[in-house]
Amino acid sequence: MPSRFIKPSDVATLFLYTAGFNFTLNFIATGMNTLVSIAIPSPLRRHFDYLWPAELTAPRPGERVLVPFGNRRLVATVLDSLASSDVPTKQLKSVLERLDQGEPAISKDLLALARWAASYYHHPIGECLQQILPVALRKATPPKIATTAWQAHGNTDELAPLPKQAHQQRALLKAIQQNGQLSRRQIKDMGFSNSVLNALIKGHYLSPCAETTPAPPAPQPPLTPNPEQAAAVNTLTAALGRFERFLLEGVTGSGKTEVYLQAIHSVLQRGQQALVLVPEIGLTPQTLARFEQRYPGQVVALHSGLNDNERYRNWQAIKHGKAAIVLGTRSAVLCDFAELGLIIVDEEHDASYKQQDGWHYSARDIAVKRAADWSCPVLLASATPSLDSLYNVKQGRYQQLVLQQRAGDAKPPSQRLIDIRQQPLDEGLSPLLFKQIEDTLNAGNQALVFLNRRGFAPLVQCHSCGWMAECESCDARMTVHFNRRELRCHHCDARGALPSHCPQCQNSSLTFQGPGTERLEMALKRRFADTPVIRIDRDTTSNKGSMQTLVDRIHNGDPAVLVGTQMLAKGHHFPDVTLVAVVDIDGGLFSPDFRAGERTGQLLLQVAGRAGRGDKPGTVLIQTHCPDHPVLQQLVHSGYAGFANTLMAERELMGLPPCSFMAVMRCDAKQLSSAEQFLTTVSQGLQNHKQCDIIGPLPAPMARRAGRFRCSLLFQAAKRSQLHTALNQACHVAEQQRRLGDLRWSIDVDPIEMF
Repeated sequence: MPSRFIKPSDVATLFLYTAGFNFTLNFIATGMNTLVSIAIPSPLRRHFDYLWPAELTAPRPGERVLVPFGNRRLVATVLDSLASSDVPTKQLKSVLERLDQGEPAISKDLLALARWAASYYHHPIGECLQQILPVALRKATPPKIATTAWQAHGNTDELAPLPKQAHQQRALLKAIQQNGQLSRRQIKDMGFSNSVLNALIKGHYLSPCAETTPAPPAPQPPLTPNPEQAAAVNTLTAALGRFERFLLEGVTGSGKTEVYLQAIHSVLQRGQQALVLVPEIGLTPQTLARFEQRYPGQVVALHSGLNDNERYRNWQAIKHGKAAIVLGTRSAVLCDFAELGLIIVDEEHDASYKQQDGWHYSARDIAVKRAADWSCPVLLASATPSLDSLYNVKQGRYQQLVLQQRAGDAKPPSQRLIDIRQQPLDEGLSPLLFKQIEDTLNAGNQALVFLNRRGFAPLVQCHSCGWMAECESCDARMTVHFNRRELRCHHCDARGALPSHCPQCQNSSLTFQGPGTERLEMALKRRFADTPVIRIDRDTTSNKGSMQTLVDRIHNGDPAVLVGTQMLAKGHHFPDVTLVAVVDIDGGLFSPDFRAGERTGQLLLQVAGRAGRGDKPGTVLIQTHCPDHPVLQQLVHSGYAGFANTLMAERELMGLPPCSFMAVMRCDAKQLSSAEQFLTTVSQGLQNHKQCDIIGPLPAPMARRAGRFRCSLLFQAAKRSQLHTALNQACHVAEQQRRLGDLRWSIDVDPIEMF
């Protein structure tokens, strides 16, 4: 008779046979390895299975590990432990190293956010997780926190004397001895270079020390809110502790920031954190200064102007609850919080909240998602709200708060269209505009001249043969940067020397067509030689701290002419600016993108809002060749509310977002035919999706950019679920295709640019 007992080896054999798992008997019997699912930072929309070394304790979701991937070693993230794998065990590679010895770098909250984002935006989860992490944690080596402060060696007499010619070293050493210690930033602000500091360190004259944090100054008392502000603050504070969505529509200068500051006070009293998003790094210094005045020692910043060490240090402070208020640009919405109690998105309409390459996420929309996850209110605020947010108010999803009164005695500026048809223009400026600027300066005030085009001129052309400087890699013309004597493509950043003669016919009669901010600056300096002309654009604010330096010059109140791009249009408070001149608004009125009118109206009213913010009345002059254009007429005579209502009616009639849902699949390759064929195959594989309209392939208006040809498929559906069903199938079809190595594709859900 057979035995009643079954040997362990038979159990294992039976288990393998009945379960159908592709494990080896040795793997099951010894239990030396566990299976784990790993998110790899790669363009593949899937996770990968690895073996977990037996000598390590159990894997934890969210921790960083070093893994082999092809012929590379990559920092990746553990998603889960697995019971089985579709890949034979002997073909699986093993995790090489655990990188997080303490808690996992990615918390449960952030891991859940990455999973949701990868699904909603149809983007590889490994790339989502990598972008969430600060740069210092994307490397296999432990983060190196640079010493932030230095003190003099206890007994410098024991050291070799400094060389006689080392005047800078001697001066720095004396300054440190007098102050007890100096931080790296203080040393830099005093004008000493890193080489001087490093020479003292190498000579052992200095030793590192913990930076002494000075006692924070007394907080600035809150302002007395007007009835509208008080109502908004009370509504927000009453919602703390639960998920609520608010849209604060406040005219420019109505005191929206004061609403933020007073609402945050209640958040801090509850022992929670507040996140405040701003669209541009240029707004961060002045907003940070105001927040620090009210809440000294409790505010940290997160933006691209910080180096990797500063960003990692602030990220850790936020994660461990040492920072109560977080002020940052787009990526700050992805940081780890200890106890989030309120999210504020300032200038919520701004396009810079949308990531335009890689993972196409919207910081505004993720802010709403994070507020839901943390059960806290989220406040979207703008003087010119996006149609998306206004539609959500109309649908009852958002509660609208309104600030119609400007703070103090400030009055809305008067607006006037200047018809420049057949008018003599000096570098794009009309005689009437020059006269108004002159009158403004004579009255002791400041004027702001706005042109959303940097550089000297958008085109250089030969007057003899018609040659034009064109980018070799893009279907675009090179922009002239006269001071640097160079041509630059503003699409791919290709650069070349500004020619002195035509390369085609050798004639020296080159002409510059169209104005840029640099050209306006030169014209205004020529006309107003005794008045400071301050230019603010990407070229003049590229160095760290340069934006704040320029803003400080403006705030001294002396008569001046400000020249700039949209960097000047967002959120700045210049109380002495009484005249705003918009040089060229016509370009935004004619575009194949259905959102062009909305963006033009928002930009125009935002820049107009810089005028008359103090106790002086303001005037806005708008130069145009199209004074009868309905967009301009409605903005000037009906304001933003009437303008937005008209646009919303058009969107509803045409079934365009926000009244429907849209996505774009973009593809680029070295050959246009390759990109078109790829998208054609995707489109043909989606012919059964009758509930989602698929249009294309369509070439981009600028088909060639940076040497690559671009085209796209447009997806549009009445319901969000229908759109995502089609996108899931599109990704599946796309990943099944065999394609050339140089071809790239991506998905952009809720795009703000169609091409």
